[in-house]
Amino acid sequence: MFFESYPGALAYNELALSALTIKVGFRAKQGGTAGIHLVLFQGRDFLLSKGVVNVMKELLELLEQDAKYSTADLAVMLSKSEEEIIQAIKKLEENKTILKYNTIIDWAKAGVDSVTATIEVKVTPQREVGFDAIAERIYRFDEVRSVYLMSGSYDLLVVIEGNSLREVANFVSTRLAPIDGVISTTSHFMLKAYKKDGAILNDKENDHRLVVSP
Repeated sequence: MFFESYPGALAYNELALSALTIKVGFRAKQGGTAGIHLVLFQGRDFLLSKGVVNVMKELLELLEQDAKYSTADLAVMLSKSEEEIIQAIKKLEENKTILKYNTIIDWAKAGVDSVTATIEVKVTPQREVGFDAIAERIYRFDEVRSVYLMSGSYDLLVVIEGNSLREVANFVSTRLAPIDGVISTTSHFMLKAYKKDGAILNDKENDHRLVVSP
């Protein structure tokens, strides 16, 4: 482990921060003013100063933007060694900060028909577990892509994907609506996607070509 010693250190508290562990030391400076010093230790992991949160946030943002970035590229962009990046990503995966790597696909260009719908669901929260138990029953269906607890006039926002309007409607009427605690559902079918998870679909700016007349 990596430590530094600080004369006059009064106490240390360990804080678990995502994949990292930070030791926070409190010491009194001359004149009685208390100071806080952050010391990172995780073997050869990020040797971080008070910018630890920003570095980790930048790493996650880069991976969210493009999971195909190599660890070598990430190391250069974050001014870290490649080994530090590899170990940081490993820990983020192990503690479930990084849940999954997704590919954003324009299914229309792939020639695959699909239907996406958002369902507003009003439910009766259950004693002691609130909305969680019903949300868990809903998100375990394969057709369900996302479930969110919402403020406002309804409780849960459910995103569903299917092969046709009929398939989605049938799922809502036969599997979602009958769940105990579900009061009502309101379905909204997406007609066209312009931007998905940060990616612009059919980006005309990137498709510009110089037209040459024969």
